[in-house]
Amino acid sequence: MGCELAKLAASERHHDAIINSPPPAGDPRSPLTPKQQYCMLASWKGIFRQIEKTGILLFIKLFEENKDLLHLFENFGELHTAEAQMSSEELAEHATKVMHTLDEGIKGLGDIDAFFAYIRHVGATHHQVPGFKAENFWKIEQPFLQAAKTTLGDRYTPNIENIYKKTIKFILENLVKGYEESGVENGKGQS
Repeated sequence: MGCELAKLAASERHHDAIINSPPPAGDPRSPLTPKQQYCMLASWKGIFRQIEKTGILLFIKLFEENKDLLHLFENFGELHTAEAQMSSEELAEHATKVMHTLDEGIKGLGDIDAFFAYIRHVGATHHQVPGFKAENFWKIEQPFLQAAKTTLGDRYTPNIENIYKKTIKFILENLVKGYEESGVENGKGQS
C-alpha cells in the first residue's frame, strides 16, 4: 500500500486549486511531514496490536548485538540465550514498558512540546540505572527497526522504513538530550 492517501477525484478546476494550495504545515522541529506522521501512526497500529511480541523481538536483537548491556538489567541479566529471553516474564514486562514509551512518543509527535517534555523526562530517568550511559540509547535503533520489520512484514515498505528510521532517530536524540540535560542539572556531568 505504501501509505498513499486516497486519491482525489477532482475536476480540472479543482485540480488547479489543489496544486496551487500550500501543503499542510507541520511543526518545523519535527522530522516528519504531516503526511509522514499520518503514515507512521497508521502503520504503528500494526505494531501496537503486537506490542509485547515486538518488544521481546527488539530486546532479543539488542542483546544479540550488545551482550554487554545484559548487566544493566537486574531482573533478567542472567538470561544469556534467546530462548531464555523469549520465555522470561520479566523481559516481556520490561519490553512492553519500553514499547509503550515509544508508543507515547510516536503518538506525541503531533504536539512537539509535549513530545519533548515526555521523551526527555524518560531519558532523564535513566540516571537511576547504575552503569547506564547516554550512548546506550543508540544501541536500540537497529533492533527496533528489525523488530518493526519482522512485525509488519510486507507492510514494511521502503517508504515506511524511511519514516521509522526518522522517527526512532528523533526519539533517541531526545532521550539522549534528556539524559544529558538531567546529568548537568544534577551535577553529574555528561556520561
